[in-house]
Amino acid sequence: MATEATRSEAGHPRRWPVLAVLAAVAFMAQLDLFIVNIAVPAMSRSFGGAGLSGLSWVLNAYAIVFAALLVPAGRLADHYGRRLFLLSGVVVFTLASVLCALAPTLPVLVGGRAVQAVGAAMIVPTSLGLLLPSFPPRQHTLVVGVWAGVAAVAASSGPPVGGVLVAVDWRWIFLVNVPIGVVTVVAGLRVLPEIRAGRGARLPDAVSTVSLLAAVTLLVLATVQGPAWGWGSAGVVGLLAAAALATVVTVRRSLRHPRALVEASLFRGREFTGASVALLLFFVAFGAWLLITVLFLQDVWHYSALRAGVAIVPGPLTSAAFAVNSGRITGRFGRVLPAATGTALLALAAVFWLVLAPAHPAYATHFLPGLFLGGAGAGLAQAPMFAAAGTLPPDRATTGSAVLNMSRQVGSAIGVAVLVALLAAPQPHALAAFHRGWALVAGAALGAALVVTVTHRAAARRGTREPSAAVAPEPERAAAGGGAYESGTARDVDTYARGGAYESGTACGSGAPAAR
Repeated sequence: MATEATRSEAGHPRRWPVLAVLAAVAFMAQLDLFIVNIAVPAMSRSFGGAGLSGLSWVLNAYAIVFAALLVPAGRLADHYGRRLFLLSGVVVFTLASVLCALAPTLPVLVGGRAVQAVGAAMIVPTSLGLLLPSFPPRQHTLVVGVWAGVAAVAASSGPPVGGVLVAVDWRWIFLVNVPIGVVTVVAGLRVLPEIRAGRGARLPDAVSTVSLLAAVTLLVLATVQGPAWGWGSAGVVGLLAAAALATVVTVRRSLRHPRALVEASLFRGREFTGASVALLLFFVAFGAWLLITVLFLQDVWHYSALRAGVAIVPGPLTSAAFAVNSGRITGRFGRVLPAATGTALLALAAVFWLVLAPAHPAYATHFLPGLFLGGAGAGLAQAPMFAAAGTLPPDRATTGSAVLNMSRQVGSAIGVAVLVALLAAPQPHALAAFHRGWALVAGAALGAALVVTVTHRAAARRGTREPSAAVAPEPERAAAGGGAYESGTARDVDTYARGGAYESGTACGSGAPAAR
């Protein structure tokens, strides 16, 4: 098997085109999560002055469905084929974008956004699950950094790109996805390898799948409805209680069932566990930061949507500059320092505005520096935290990516919901509400920095920083139905954490890794 091992060390022969396709689809899915915020006023005018409570579901439907389906979609992609699942997701996302653009009524638009989220959930974790096996282990930090950096740029680019498109017509924020979707499907059919579980693999446990779906859906629903219903209302308290019960069922099933949707073995490595928690806290801060920036410019300084979008451009440009070099930075300084520095910079951006942002426009001196700080933080922090998926064995990369992305989406939903509640509360003057919002951003970002640092120190003391710490014992992995992967051609081999190769084609049905 020396030939197969050599090929796995070299990576897929078309690995750079593979990266380009996967980065494009990840950008498309993440951009649409944030691009809609700035278009809400224009949508209201199109739908006869629809109220904020109804329009909020244009955002909430996407957030809830996306977060809930990430992990189930990741596991199903492993079972049925990652390329098949990803490209099917792109088709679903593209068709749903057309539906959103042509929506004659608000309920149709909300339905289209929910279908969009189904496609996005099929795309995002699967893209990382295809990326890692296509590159040799020595390049995993680099390519995951690029992938996560693209997602960071997509999130930061939402408001400025949306502002430009809304100036023409808000429906263009959805139509722009169509050419991207068509091109990536055509390119993906040509260059992406197919990777799937072995022939003897079984589907994930149904009970843990349903319980996780329920837990995430109920939690995000309670979070987004909290500001409207009241955090102490019977509806919100009931949703949170039901979410807690579903979470208990999910955790118990993960600990006891060999084919649980989220296996406990994923969290044996402290780096992956810490990254999951840190990403949730970071995106509480980042989701709130993106929204409060737009709202402050429009509501306090009275910028138009176009002007606000253009004013925010330095943020994503700075994020892009750091994200493009994230692999090099992480390679030199490790994962911890960039992640901790990036989260701290986002907190510093919020503190800068908390102290200096005035009630009257002073963009260059009292707002722009905060954009540079926040953009640098987003570009630095996300790549090394998402790179924690690379510490897992490749046959768990898609599930690990789904868990990390679930942390991102749940964190974003919580951040936006808490910010909306803070901004809606009665305040003595206009800036007071935004001061509370910036304090939220600073606190959550500092919490993420603390988790990253403490997790690293704990892992260093216990000697668990090596990737192999996250690998389940071979019998457990085989029992889970994930011990081997087959690929579409003899060249498309997956690698596993100890440097070997998964057999392509014939031997994979046995559920064991091929001999080296």
